Amino acid sequence: MVECVAFLGGKKLISKDRLVFRPAVYAIIPRRNEILLVSTHRTRKYYLPGGGVDIGEKIEDALKREVREETGLEIKVGKFAHFREDFFYYDPLDKAYHSFLFYYICQPKTFKLADDSQVDDGEVEKPRWIDVNSLCAEDFQDHGELILDLIRLG
Repeated sequence: MVECVAFLGGKKLISKDRLVFRPAVYAIIPRRNEILLVSTHRTRKYYLPGGGVDIGEKIEDALKREVREETGLEIKVGKFAHFREDFFYYDPLDKAYHSFLFYYICQPKTFKLADDSQVDDGEVEKPRWIDVNSLCAEDFQDHGELILDLIRLG
């Protein structure tokens, strides 16, 4: 059994044979004293734009695709910032993941955010530039302390 962090809160023990391997990539996109974040429909918590890397897809291409789908922006992928391993349970679909998370500092090439109705992702909504000084770890879906540290380093 593997202990996973549950999307809707808490922890859940999952049999190893139920885990799906899922590499994922996330963008840290700063602008002055702000950071680009999205929130979830269900919990209203923030997270960085990004998501799963498809089989045969390069990490940089996956990051550009995910940011475009979730925010409407085109980005330039910059330097690698961090790696983290994660065990995650997504309650709404009863699926569990063993994830490798890759974080990159990115620069926006375009600046017009997608309207909420244009966001092309089932769980994500409200891409917004958020004042970094207004954020605390509890504002994030998960990994809040890590994300704040990465934002400050970016």
